[in-house]
Amino acid sequence: MSEELELMETEVAKRPDYEGEIMAIVRSQSSPKVMQEKLGDYHENDIAEVLPKLSSSERVKLYRVLGTEVLSAVFEYTEDEDTKRFLDEMDIKKAADIVSNLETDTAAQLLKGIEKERRTLIISSMEPEARREVEMIAAYDEDEIGSRMTANFIVIRENLTVKQAMSSLIEQAAENDNIATIFVEDEKGEYYGAIDLKELIIARQSTPLENLVVTSFPYVYGHEDIDSCIERLKDYSEAYIPVLNNMNHIQGVITAQNIIEVVDDEMGEDYARLAGLTAEEDLAEPLTQSMRKRLPWLLVLLGLGMLVSSVVGAFEKVVSQLTLIIAFQSLILDMAGNGGTQSLAVTIRVLMDENLTRRQKVGLVFKEMRIGLCNGAILGGISFALLGLYIMLFKSKSLTFAYSVSACIGISIIVAMVIASIVGTVIPLFFKKIKIDPAVASGPLITTINDLVAVVTYYGMSWLLLIEVMKLGG
Repeated sequence: MSEELELMETEVAKRPDYEGEIMAIVRSQSSPKVMQEKLGDYHENDIAEVLPKLSSSERVKLYRVLGTEVLSAVFEYTEDEDTKRFLDEMDIKKAADIVSNLETDTAAQLLKGIEKERRTLIISSMEPEARREVEMIAAYDEDEIGSRMTANFIVIRENLTVKQAMSSLIEQAAENDNIATIFVEDEKGEYYGAIDLKELIIARQSTPLENLVVTSFPYVYGHEDIDSCIERLKDYSEAYIPVLNNMNHIQGVITAQNIIEVVDDEMGEDYARLAGLTAEEDLAEPLTQSMRKRLPWLLVLLGLGMLVSSVVGAFEKVVSQLTLIIAFQSLILDMAGNGGTQSLAVTIRVLMDENLTRRQKVGLVFKEMRIGLCNGAILGGISFALLGLYIMLFKSKSLTFAYSVSACIGISIIVAMVIASIVGTVIPLFFKKIKIDPAVASGPLITTINDLVAVVTYYGMSWLLLIEVMKLGG
């Protein structure tokens, strides 16, 4: 074991210290040409990781040493907030050249976060074609799929020969490197289909180009909501999917990387909502901004919490006659909350399928209800047996009293878990129906509602079974 540990430590020790090496190169007195050659041996991602750790003056030095294309490639790996700060450290012309070389979706996203006056100067200094593409993408709202597309794609006309198509591909490949899929438009400039690069390469010159075109190739419209089309994009295992405008002209493509980023963003937003936040947070976020994201839901939950407390107060007479039952209140609340949260998680995952039918939704409600019933019966049975024994042995109560109370607890768990499962399923379904993100039915919200359900169930059962039927109060 010790030999294996020593071997692992040796391997760790042998790993190159790229960060230290790059920082040493930047801080050296070597000529710009020598520094450029040395830095050319490192991946752009390695340089991107070092940038935030350099001083402002060291970064400015690096901007002057590295060419625009290299810097643009490095900035593809930096965080948006860092990239905006780095662009602010450059002169307008340099910043405009770098933004012009970035993927258009990345450039559009970055420019949105830059101060308006400087953003205007950068855009006006960009190359005309790059400026047009960035402005086109920036025109889309953030929740529209067009805001995530890139203008890096190849498009040819359907009436070309195979030889002419290859020539057009070679000509466009100098500016656009997303060539694995070639898109085809008709004589009106409308989207017609797509051709796989491999099919074009192996095709005989006499083969009609139309025979190579897949006219059923998937596509989306730029103004479609990301939420409504993301599942469709994930279903197609394509490297690039064209984005059309309302005239059916190709404006850009969604790449596999774009899809990964969109899914990651959507999961982050859903996770934030499940935690009762209105949006994601990061470590550098100001205190007031974080408070604004958390406070709205906390106010809603405060109101619901007050309602739960008032309901408990309504059963004051039950508690005064049977003080022992209050010791088991948290057990009922926890079981109801856990069951409801599980149903919520399953329902939100199922609702990602936009093609879910009404029958399937009803089936989901009944399935979750049955699961809540079965799990509640098992947990209620265990609680009945163990808590009855606990009350009898440690609380010195009679057999009848002990198992009457534990029976009430067991039945309350069953009823509360069934209702909680229904609530955890129906609420997100309802939110989806009224066009509200079902993730808004957050964990804290469902838990608080289920606390209310559990309190009413438990104390209601205690009053009905223990006081009215068993006459145990006194």
